[in-house]
Amino acid sequence: MDNNDTYKVVNSQNKSNFNFGKNVLLPFCSGIVGSAIVLGTVYFVPSIRDSLNIGKNNEIVNSNIVSNENNQNTNLQTQNYVSLVNYSGTSIGVAEKVQPSIVGIEVEFPVTSIFYRNTSTTTSSGSGIIISADGYILTNNHIVSSSSSSSFYALGEASSVKVYLFEDDTPYDAKIIGTDERTDLAVLKIEKTDLVPAELGDSDSIKVGEFAMAIGNPMGLQSSVTCGVISGLNRNIKTSDATYNVIQTDAAINSGNSGGALVNADGKVIGINTLKISSTGVEGIGFAIPINSTKKVYEDLITNGKVKRPYMGIRGQTLDEDRAKQYNLVAGVYIAEISDFSPAQKSGLKVGDVITNVDNNKITTIDDLTNLISTHNIGDTINVTYYRNGNTENINITLEEEV
Repeated sequence: MDNNDTYKVVNSQNKSNFNFGKNVLLPFCSGIVGSAIVLGTVYFVPSIRDSLNIGKNNEIVNSNIVSNENNQNTNLQTQNYVSLVNYSGTSIGVAEKVQPSIVGIEVEFPVTSIFYRNTSTTTSSGSGIIISADGYILTNNHIVSSSSSSSFYALGEASSVKVYLFEDDTPYDAKIIGTDERTDLAVLKIEKTDLVPAELGDSDSIKVGEFAMAIGNPMGLQSSVTCGVISGLNRNIKTSDATYNVIQTDAAINSGNSGGALVNADGKVIGINTLKISSTGVEGIGFAIPINSTKKVYEDLITNGKVKRPYMGIRGQTLDEDRAKQYNLVAGVYIAEISDFSPAQKSGLKVGDVITNVDNNKITTIDDLTNLISTHNIGDTINVTYYRNGNTENINITLEEEV
């Protein structure tokens, strides 16, 4: 009995000590607090919130798309801003570096009237590049030399050449040191020292799309700059006088820019501005002579007053596959004429021979032959493969100086 009573008391005591706050309220509150922490973490930590697509009002939204669009817009604005600043800084730096090395040129020519036999004068203008501190200037041949004539008038040799330096209104008399019609280059000299020669770059390393600035004196506006890019390389442009291998650019080149500089982002001259296409519907197509191809020319002009070139002494015509078949010949350069006492004549070549290879280089056009010979020096011996009367022969020719 006592044991039972004891048991009942103990058991009754456990029931009466049941703690509502500890056993019910505390777990309930803990659950609420835990849930709040989880929800708060999800809502206020962006990476988690965005992954669950929870919007500002807890609605489901496509947060990834919104976030990406915002990022793209922010990045685009930043990129445009940085790009414009860099571009402007480059242009300013290049202009300040190169402008002191660019000159304006004014040339006076006598004009004789065919009908009235009287003589007047005319002037033309262009640009030039200082290539030495003691006054040598590189420019275009067509600025200082002109064979222009018609049935009404005849244009003589330049009677006066004036040079204007950067931020200097003083006209300096210039002497024509040498001209080369084939490359459209000329060298002038003024009697002045301490000039700022332009830094020459490497035109063989330039790429399409890179920055380009043209500097010159278009329409008499001294030291003007125009910016663009390199639009194309190794363009073969034919004029009435010659074929030029040139750089194409969309940097504006206008009358008076000829002889000026095309420069890269480092302020190094990569070309001599020389030609542009001017026609209805044509915009931004200008050309420059690669600076690498001018170095030997202006060095020869300064040293010899002319360019010394090796030659074979033939006049040839390109013979393509179709025409070759018509005449039972092979493709190559057909020899139409051989100069007397020339290396070609001395070697035994004859009119009617077709040159197909030179030093194991295939020759398909007259330009191929001309360009290959131009890479040699006077006195070099070349091996020529030619076709004659159904047979292929080889012969050695020693190149001589072109007279």
